[in-house]
Amino acid sequence: MIRHPHDDAELSALVRRYVTPDRRYLKLGGGLLRMQSPEYESPDDDRFMRDLREDAGLITADEIATLLEGGWRERRTAAWFVAVSRRTGFRERLGELLLASETCCVGLAYSVALASFGTARDADLLAAYLDRYLRRPDLAYDQTVVMGALRFIDLNLGGDQADRFLGPGGLWQQWLQDASHMEPNTDPTPSYLSLIRRLCAFVDECAEVG
Repeated sequence: MIRHPHDDAELSALVRRYVTPDRRYLKLGGGLLRMQSPEYESPDDDRFMRDLREDAGLITADEIATLLEGGWRERRTAAWFVAVSRRTGFRERLGELLLASETCCVGLAYSVALASFGTARDADLLAAYLDRYLRRPDLAYDQTVVMGALRFIDLNLGGDQADRFLGPGGLWQQWLQDASHMEPNTDPTPSYLSLIRRLCAFVDECAEVG
């Protein structure tokens, strides 16, 4: 069951402390790429990164676990804390939440965290998601970002987890063909691989900010 801040004092306090300041939860996503562009760099961006890194180090494991029981805003923020602070102990929990897909707007955060860890086990968790949801073209969930994350790990490890989905007649091609929200005859894999690569670079940069 998802916990809601309006009737949960503990979660509400964590949201005020970690999630809503400076609308952090809204900035944690594709919009972060703007901070990597020299033409858009600003002192506010540097402060955002420093604050994110600082809070990722200050928040306790129990507090992260509590945020992961909340809605999409709480879960997105918690997943980024996990990525930036390299808390691989949350790997399995993120994999469970990704597979359950209980809330919208957070699959990218889970995928970035797992991709930033970058181990064979992280690839297994991403592949488990694709095994389930590439069979559901009626569900416009996070198939594209998860595939980008799996390809990212495969390329770094020299693995082949994604190959069984991407081959001719595989689940990926079938899903692209049957999913009504996807453009026909267009494979978005390269663009989502690029997205994951750039967001993982942001994680690395943020973790190094002093």
